[in-house]
Amino acid sequence: MKIVFARDVLLANLTPVMGTVTTKNTITSLEGVLIETLGGDTVRFTTYDMNKGTRTTFEAVEVIEEGSYVIPANRLMQIVRVMNEGEITIEVDDRLTVHITGGASDFTMFAINGTDFPGLPELSGNRSFSVPCAVLRDAVGRVMHSVAEFDNRPVLCGAYFRVSEERLEVVSCDSYTLSRCVVRCDVRDVEAGDTPAFSFILPGHALTELQKMLPDKGEETVRIFLAPKHAILRFGGIEFFTRMIEGQYIDYERIMPKEQPITVVVSRERLLAGLERALLIADEKIAGSGKSYVKLAVRGDILSLNSTSSNGRVYDEMPCVHEGDDLIIGFNCRYLINSVRAANTEEIRIGLKSAQESLTMVAAKENPDDDYFYLVLPVRMND
Repeated sequence: MKIVFARDVLLANLTPVMGTVTTKNTITSLEGVLIETLGGDTVRFTTYDMNKGTRTTFEAVEVIEEGSYVIPANRLMQIVRVMNEGEITIEVDDRLTVHITGGASDFTMFAINGTDFPGLPELSGNRSFSVPCAVLRDAVGRVMHSVAEFDNRPVLCGAYFRVSEERLEVVSCDSYTLSRCVVRCDVRDVEAGDTPAFSFILPGHALTELQKMLPDKGEETVRIFLAPKHAILRFGGIEFFTRMIEGQYIDYERIMPKEQPITVVVSRERLLAGLERALLIADEKIAGSGKSYVKLAVRGDILSLNSTSSNGRVYDEMPCVHEGDDLIIGFNCRYLINSVRAANTEEIRIGLKSAQESLTMVAAKENPDDDYFYLVLPVRMND
């Protein structure tokens, strides 16, 4: 195999596939990128970690000799990054020696035959829809902080998607926080058989990589196909696929409080700044008792924050619009700050009922076309 690439094009197509390279598997070929020629000057890169994978298809400067080989991905990426601008030639000889040349630079390493690369799942589905890339990226970003890393209920280790022709809803819950984002958007070309709306769960580790690939601006759309066990997303010459999480998602609407007589409207930026200062103290460990918490107190038109740890104390206060009784309540500061950071409005409305019941957060001004909801459980305070 011998292929000539433009360095910028090579780097642009190698970068997105790096997120699905694994070094924690006994299958050596999974540590590499499968490089295949598809006829003419078309080349395809594929990486796969047995749960998720990425493909990019593009045009090389010239395919001199066709072939299919697996080349160590991390080493290849390091080499391409340090090479000068211009053309880079990748050649694999009969002894599986890889020669990478560009200008006066020449690197060698070893390859594996492409036939040794694990078989991929069937990358087609009977249900599909299209949605703007920027909308999907934003919706995922607003709920990612509530995806559980480890939980006895596998469904909580992913985000729940519900799709119809008029809206996209994404939900996540890690047992301590719950996040829900509903966006009314142009969900195009919905193909779901007899089902006008359908749902699925994508794992958190796949969403992390997907967020890095999706553009946050422009009109580009992503086409999502749902196979029996996999989801396939295609956009901008990239094909990303991941195993879905099987199971029934929790009844999150039952968890959402219906009555909260105490409301606080506050500037999101001001509250975020106060919580970030409180985090400096709240993250300090107290001997024998884990991490400290941040205490929120609402009295009249003032919302105050304070936290005390073995290394100091912090106090901050800010104006707010308050209705209902005064209240003091404690939270894990990091959980609360993640939800405030994910909200994207100028002002937020906080709902409360008692020091033992969850806090909820929504936009101060309702927008039916772009709606979010956050829930954070309180902690038991020592005083």
